[in-house]
Amino acid sequence: MKIVMLGAPGAGKGTQAKKIAAKFGIPHISTGDIFRANIKNETELGKKAKAYMDQGLLVPDELTVSLVTDRVVQKDCKTGYVLDGFPRNIPQAEALTAALDEMGEALGFAINVEVPDGNIVHRMSGRRACVGCGATYHLEYAPTKEEGICDSCGKELILREDDKPETVEKRLRVYHEQTQPLIDYYREKGILYSVDGTKDIQDVFQDILKLLEA
Repeated sequence: MKIVMLGAPGAGKGTQAKKIAAKFGIPHISTGDIFRANIKNETELGKKAKAYMDQGLLVPDELTVSLVTDRVVQKDCKTGYVLDGFPRNIPQAEALTAALDEMGEALGFAINVEVPDGNIVHRMSGRRACVGCGATYHLEYAPTKEEGICDSCGKELILREDDKPETVEKRLRVYHEQTQPLIDYYREKGILYSVDGTKDIQDVFQDILKLLEA
């Protein structure tokens, strides 16, 4: 049960990754979590990653792959894992495949959560975040009781820079240039499975379960 989640930012792949991990009792692994854990524990790899991040630079592919492979060989990954946010490009995917080959392992599924760009812009531009406690809401899917006011702490809600339509469109362009080729990469490997991400969260999850159980 070694799974890679694919999909554009805002497609809901992170939500589905967590649900898969909980259902099958396997770790949900995101590169952000790995970076934070290694930096906190002051591992050798963590120190190297921090040096790049402190300069505002992207962590090189080689180092990112080392951090991920170091994570997936741990005991709790023996029965499987869900990779979320990695790989992000073809060099990372090829390096991961090579590292797993060396360990005598291979990915079993690359699940692509498909959502049209227009839907994603609509979804993300409807998000609102609390300036106080950081709670997130959605104007349409998860509205507050009182418009513009956080249910939890009563502070104001804002549209974050990341969720503005022009920012989302820019992120989608980057995704199509860099990450979209991964879909072709995993299709050629015969492990690509696509689901309709425009459905309700639970319906998308049921579609994924059907794929995994089949």
